[in-house]
Amino acid sequence: MASADRQFTVSIAEGSVMKIRPVSHSEKHPIQTLMLYSAIVLAIVVLGGILIFGHHGSDDNAAPAPAVLRLEDIPFNGGRAYEYLKQLCAIGPRPSGSPGMEAQQKLLAEHFKKLGGEVEFQRFQTPHPLDKTPVNMANIIVHWHPEKSQRILLCAHYDTLPFPLMDKSDPRGVFVGANDDAGGVALLMELAHDIAKIDGKYGIDFLFLDAEEFMFVPDGRFFLGSEYFARNYVDKPPKYRYRWGVLLDMISDKDLQIYEERNSLGWKDTRPLVEAVWATAARLGVSDFIPRPKFDVQDDHVMLHNTGKIPCIDLIDFDYPPWHTRADTPENCSALSLAKVGWVLSEWLKNAK
Repeated sequence: MASADRQFTVSIAEGSVMKIRPVSHSEKHPIQTLMLYSAIVLAIVVLGGILIFGHHGSDDNAAPAPAVLRLEDIPFNGGRAYEYLKQLCAIGPRPSGSPGMEAQQKLLAEHFKKLGGEVEFQRFQTPHPLDKTPVNMANIIVHWHPEKSQRILLCAHYDTLPFPLMDKSDPRGVFVGANDDAGGVALLMELAHDIAKIDGKYGIDFLFLDAEEFMFVPDGRFFLGSEYFARNYVDKPPKYRYRWGVLLDMISDKDLQIYEERNSLGWKDTRPLVEAVWATAARLGVSDFIPRPKFDVQDDHVMLHNTGKIPCIDLIDFDYPPWHTRADTPENCSALSLAKVGWVLSEWLKNAK
């Protein structure tokens, strides 16, 4: 690279980088060189002083987050959420239309009614992909602050893949779907303990989507529950409207890394929501929310956004080796991860614009 195209970079701190174009050999002069290096040294001293002594601004009174967050540092009860995750997995496989799904539906309805939620079953049928017999399915909607006409939709699919199709040794083995997606369901079960206290601008609905992955081959049809919900929302509009939606999928694994999902970031109506959620994570010191895109994920949020016209984003950690294998078990999930995501979500809800 030619010297005229190079840049001299002084890295003071993340987010504070000063770039100075160097003087070429043909135009160097001792005085100019001295002035250049003096300017660099002065900049380092000044900016270094800012880092050492702090700065004055709106964040002065904010308590600094610990360098490494522990479970006890976080007000959201990740330990109890993790127990809910294990409780769901203890039912066993929970594919659409199965006895395990029926047991889970009963558990969830009782749980949310006990905590004050209004529980609604949105029932529908779809042909079984193998023999075309009708399969009974149901999305579950839990309403909080039902008097509010502007609402936020928090979603998770609650069916499990019928078999661990990506398991190399036993693709017809037992699949309990701990991270995919008992974790999202368990987080909302825990959030329900505090949701009545979050009396912000919007009402809140939980949506548990059936048949996200009712498929028996890797290239089967996804998102039956979200398609039904989205079409029904458009064809039979309720009195209320959803201002925002957040989908929780695969957010409980031990090695949590939640990048901005590319669809969510690319849609004009959802980009402000991505920015708001990641800004909340940064404010809380939850560095597991990484403010740059990585994956373009086809998930329930695409159906909710494109068909239902709901500004919905996807919180997902797709870097998960046990995905769709028998190893997607509670042992590969984390109470701390649930606590982090739950804390960010609940804090965003309190200040949602």
